[in-house]
Parts: sequence; C-alpha cells; structure tokens
Amino acid sequence: MMKGIILIGFMGAGKTTVGKLLSEKTGMEHIDFDDKIVEEIGMTIQEYFDLHGEDAFRERETNVLKRYLDHDQVVSTGGGIVMRSENRELLKQMAPVIYLQTKPEVFIPRLKHDHTTVRPLVVSKSPEEIKQVFEPRIPFYEESASLVVATDNRTPEEIVHEILKNI
Repeated sequence: MMKGIILIGFMGAGKTTVGKLLSEKTGMEHIDFDDKIVEEIGMTIQEYFDLHGEDAFRERETNVLKRYLDHDQVVSTGGGIVMRSENRELLKQMAPVIYLQTKPEVFIPRLKHDHTTVRPLVVSKSPEEIKQVFEPRIPFYEESASLVVATDNRTPEEIVHEILKNI
C-alpha cells in the first residue's frame, strides 16, 4: 500500500485540485489543511489572522501537520507551511512530498479570480507584492520536497499522472 502523498506549493498552485484528483486515483482520503484548520477554529483564516496573527496560525498549522505525519492520505497543505523550520523538518519525515512548482504568471491570475477562499497574505496586494511573499518561500519548497512537479501549462490530470509515475 502506498504511503500518503503530501502536496506543497504556493497559493494558487493547484494543491487542492490535484489533491482531490490524486485521492480519486489512489483511493486515499483527501485532507485539505486549510479546511481542517477552519473547521477547528470556527472562523475563516482571514478572521483568525486578524484576531491572532500569522504566528498563531502557523502554530495551528504545525499541530495539524504533526497529526497527519503517518497517515495514508493525500494532503493538501497551506501555501505557507514551509515557513517554519519545524514544519520543514516534519515534512522531511513524510514521503513523498510533492512541490507543485508554479510561476507567478500562472498563480497570480488564479488568486485574483478566486473568490471562494480568502488568502490573508495576498488579499488586496499587487502582483509585485504577491511575488514578494512567494519568492522567499521557493528555497523552502525545494528543500522540503522529495519530488518537484512543474505545473505551468499542464492539466491537473497531467500533473497527477507525473506524480503517480514518479513516486
């Protein structure tokens, strides 16, 4: 039986979409960390950020990550999970960790047209400001990943096929 699959990458990279499709293909349950956190805190992530700040949110994210260390599930993490060194160390214990590598030219339009989820770190920001949030994360995504999958100009099905072929 395949161990779980962890998806990391920036907001708008397709972690939830690809995660759901991977779940269908593998028969494993799909878990979205942002959904789990919203369920636990009883408010939106934006509201939580406003009340408690990013550090408190990252602590919650770490606690959720610890709970799913050894589960056979497809996990879509939040885009900033790699910002804490503790999380990067935890991710290295999990295999495989797939970095959905997406260029700003692809994810920025997705973020601007996504009205279903509030993204506290990019709401009301210019494309240049969004890139300033993204760029410091790149080495952390790369450090944490056991497989990097370029997603630009590819369908979710193509991405899933590459992941399953390479894990």
